[in-house]
Amino acid sequence: MNRDNWKDVALTCLRDEAAAIEGLASHIDALFEKAVEIILSCRGKLIVTGVGKSGHIGAKIAATMSSTGTPAFFINPLDVCHGDLGVFRKEDVVLAISNSGQTDELLRFMPYLHEQQIPIIGMSGNPDSDLARYSTVHLNTYVEKETGPLGLAPTSSTTAQLAMGDALACTLMSARGFQAKDFAQFHPGGILGRRLLTKAGEVMRSDNLPIVSPDTKMDEALKQIGKGRLGICVAVEDDKVVGLMTDGDSRRAIQLLHDDFLYKRVGELMTKNPICVSANTRVSEIISLLDEHNIHCVLVTDSDNRLLGIIDSNSAKL
Repeated sequence: MNRDNWKDVALTCLRDEAAAIEGLASHIDALFEKAVEIILSCRGKLIVTGVGKSGHIGAKIAATMSSTGTPAFFINPLDVCHGDLGVFRKEDVVLAISNSGQTDELLRFMPYLHEQQIPIIGMSGNPDSDLARYSTVHLNTYVEKETGPLGLAPTSSTTAQLAMGDALACTLMSARGFQAKDFAQFHPGGILGRRLLTKAGEVMRSDNLPIVSPDTKMDEALKQIGKGRLGICVAVEDDKVVGLMTDGDSRRAIQLLHDDFLYKRVGELMTKNPICVSANTRVSEIISLLDEHNIHCVLVTDSDNRLLGIIDSNSAKL
């Protein structure tokens, strides 16, 4: 193939797969809702199974479910047929994936699941398949064609399966009221998990803080701002925070007051209600505050408004 055609092939692939996902919208119906209800009422685990590329998709779906509040794991049908059938329990739910719905290795143990009265959520592109007939609920992931030069390799079909799995997981998250803090508990090692679990008191700067009095003249306040290397100084009176002066505030005051600036005191120019958080505030909340108010730091105070530390945008990034 001429190199000039590579871009066209790639774009065709993306468009075909986007169309496959768009086609799923008509299949988000009462059967989909019933599948969600079955998983929500499950007292055991969601066991996902599939062969080949559908199996790879199934493993990813199981991993997504487990990390978003639905206990799940993947099992290969070949293992099931060779001794692992005992893993299934009556309180479980099975999500069986096959594009054709006729995968022999998958169908072999469906009668056992029926006998044990274990609900089966089938996912295939053929609502008239044997898998669909075995299923308590069948989710239709039909695609018109596989993308690619040959139209043979599982491409659009596996994209549709993955998207349907994500639709299930997202709906279950919403139904369970799954929150960011819950997600963090399942992802303690990642950046998101650290931000969601780490609290202000663990990362704040608490030594050599740039503290001044409201009566401090601005020439001295500027020295404290520079010495603190945070671009701010904190006005404290009677051990309580009463205001905040930033280098931005200083520059704007200089432009407005000119020579009179140095004769001013911090209390005349400071922000009197700076944003403060407690030591127990999560870093993720602090990041949101910084973005919302377009500021680069917040003060950490106790219940009596005494300064405990400062968190800037760099320390909040972890």
